Amino acid sequence: MTGSLPARRLLIVNADDFGLTDGVNEGVRRGHREGIVTSASLMVDAPAAGGAVAIASELPGLSLGLHFVEAVGVDLDDAEELGGELVRQVDRFRELLGRAPTHIDSHHHVHLDGERTAVFASAARELGVPVRGDGQVRYIGGFYGQWEWKVTDLSHVRPEFLHWLLREEVLAGFNEIACHPAADLSDLDSVYASERLVELETLTQPGLLDRVESEGICLVSYAALAIT
Repeated sequence: MTGSLPARRLLIVNADDFGLTDGVNEGVRRGHREGIVTSASLMVDAPAAGGAVAIASELPGLSLGLHFVEAVGVDLDDAEELGGELVRQVDRFRELLGRAPTHIDSHHHVHLDGERTAVFASAARELGVPVRGDGQVRYIGGFYGQWEWKVTDLSHVRPEFLHWLLREEVLAGFNEIACHPAADLSDLDSVYASERLVELETLTQPGLLDRVESEGICLVSYAALAIT
């Protein structure tokens, strides 16, 4: 009996906010080395961006994209201003890494608002990389400890919920689960803080790699899109 093979379930686990603080950087490092994090998105102007670049140089399997951050004085709803700022941040990424980002996303998903999507889509096409939400990768955003702003609910970053996402939400083709791990909060000023510690614990839980494999899921990075 002949027939086509079912499409593989491919999962990118992307850590946002890389470069924000040393504690976040360590969370990303541990999440990759000890857990299921396969990619990260770099804040190129953040205080610990240099430290993030140093860590990334030691992790060849970690693909690195641009985490666009709104800049003071830039009108995100002015296409020309937004485009110029996006180019600046991409250029800064190249200066830091010596290469282009493997993907683009943004802090608080500002790129998905209104007409901004076209600006980001154009920049991504020029680079030949995906931008979060463009349809090339199915985005799974539920792994987050504040479904209501400033209201912590750790059930959404506990192992049981992640297991449910793996079982029910990761479909055939490319998928992305975003995360925000941190190993230390002493240098972090954010309303989303203690949740990051729980995220890291969940992402590095014993047996998680075996569970991913048992679900028939293949962990990949954004770099895989260039060769698939």
